Amino acid sequence: MAVGGWRRRDTVAALCATALLPARTARAQPVRPPRVGVLVPANPDTFRIPFEQGLSARGYVVGRTVALEFRSADGRPERLPALAADLVRIKVDVIVAFQTPAAHAAKDATRDIPIVIAAGDPIGTGLVESLARPGGNVTGLSSTTSELGEKTLELLRELLPGLRRAGMLLNAVDPFTRPYFRNFESGAAALGVALKPVSVRGAEEFARAFAELNGWGAEAVIVQPSLPRKPALDLVRQYRLPSVSASRSFAVEGGLMAFAADSRRNYRDVAAYVDKILKGSRPSDLPLQQPTTYELVVNAKVASALGLKVPVDLLTRANEVIE
Repeated sequence: MAVGGWRRRDTVAALCATALLPARTARAQPVRPPRVGVLVPANPDTFRIPFEQGLSARGYVVGRTVALEFRSADGRPERLPALAADLVRIKVDVIVAFQTPAAHAAKDATRDIPIVIAAGDPIGTGLVESLARPGGNVTGLSSTTSELGEKTLELLRELLPGLRRAGMLLNAVDPFTRPYFRNFESGAAALGVALKPVSVRGAEEFARAFAELNGWGAEAVIVQPSLPRKPALDLVRQYRLPSVSASRSFAVEGGLMAFAADSRRNYRDVAAYVDKILKGSRPSDLPLQQPTTYELVVNAKVASALGLKVPVDLLTRANEVIE
């Protein structure tokens, strides 16, 4: 009896212990992957694809070992502050901000969450204290150098040897607009090209801006890359204006030419900063990079439609020619 009683008690105790196991297992929550917020002014796939490639090259699997929270303003920059605030609200671990308007919206939204940028003139627009010692919670890449404007105009002059008047479609709500225009202004003076800057706050003002440039006699137009591409390209075609922008996608989608830092490489390199921060580095300790390689994209099909003959030397130097 005693022996049987012990056996029964042992069995009951074992069953009770087993019954408790699922409850304990249920309480052990899986570790969630880090969440990275990505803030863009428009055209999210332009940034998403190379950025995800950069993460993949560093061993991350999107959706499994890292979660991405994309927020796009869809060409309406006034939406960026609310989108940045939403990323702060959901407590992402890092915010990636592509282009200057998004970078400023992110910085205004938080001083605590690390921010990785790819933006123009981050010192001049007040995003960081210096490239070597950014300070605060912002680091990343400076996407332009001071030579961009003059070199772009030189390339445009090769396509249009008689160029004397060039319009500039500028983003009125981009903090980078003033240094961006100054960059071209100094180059234009050296080349004897008159510039006509026209600022717009959104796509609804594009028609007015192009009519103004056409009335002035613009022979070509330079489109600031932080503006929505499609409405600009629609009007470029309507007015049959040779056009250039610092965005490869601009030429691919119907502009005449693009000259810019290698944006796909930059957007992949942003992932390296995200990786370091997720592994414990502080943004203030990570110097900003400047572009070291530029790409020239020429849309030969558009040139032909405009009746322009692209010099062989320019085609040879181009990184990509769209036929």
